[in-house]
Amino acid sequence: MRFLFVHGGFHAAWCWDKTIAAVSELGHVGIAVDLPGHGALVDQESTLANRRDAILAVLQPGDVLVGHSGGGFDATLAADAAPDLVRHIVYLAAALPREGRTYPEAMAMRDDADPANGFDADVGEMLGYLSFDEDGAMTFADFDGAWKYFYHDCDEQTARWAFDRLGPERFGDTTVTPVSVPRFWEADLPRSFIVCEQDRSMPRWLADTVARRLGVAQLTIDSSHSPFLSRPRELAELLVHATTTEPIGPLVPY
Repeated sequence: MRFLFVHGGFHAAWCWDKTIAAVSELGHVGIAVDLPGHGALVDQESTLANRRDAILAVLQPGDVLVGHSGGGFDATLAADAAPDLVRHIVYLAAALPREGRTYPEAMAMRDDADPANGFDADVGEMLGYLSFDEDGAMTFADFDGAWKYFYHDCDEQTARWAFDRLGPERFGDTTVTPVSVPRFWEADLPRSFIVCEQDRSMPRWLADTVARRLGVAQLTIDSSHSPFLSRPRELAELLVHATTTEPIGPLVPY
């Protein structure tokens, strides 16, 4: 199998290096893409359309799409554009669009008013580690904050290696443009959701909500938000296993 990895906010294709190596050891192929505004494409404008197109440019028939965090949103857009090319789509602590809603709305809408179960990220404190430039680009400016929210189960050397590579996050049109992915809902693709049990970035209520809307039983890994760095071999094995799973319920677009 070939796995196509889509990174989340602040990160780029480099974050998947260890997981790609582990996938290769298991006899499969892994490839990671830089989304516009990230990695080698840091100077490009970041929009919903050009991020989708960056994935489509390398998507091949039979690929397993893996989206991490905000990359789940982008992977869904690509799957909507070319559902026939996707063998399976895996959401790794990842976001899922809500039909007709913007990205911030999809991330904020809850099934109940009191998400008291599990860990709920302290977004207010996390914002204190970020800096914003005059163009609105957001940067993780503090190593301790990145280590705490992204890499707390990594050793300091690994965490610093990753922190030194983090780039700015530009939301572009995602905050104002409602998203519609009708072909994704209609295709009813094989899909999985992996929850990171020690996640300090994705609230557990949101993980539970995304899994419910995907109609899948959660797969779990005992890691931070970044198992691609802290547990790459375990993650690779779980990704291979994920491709053998099937939904237990329907997709919920809204």
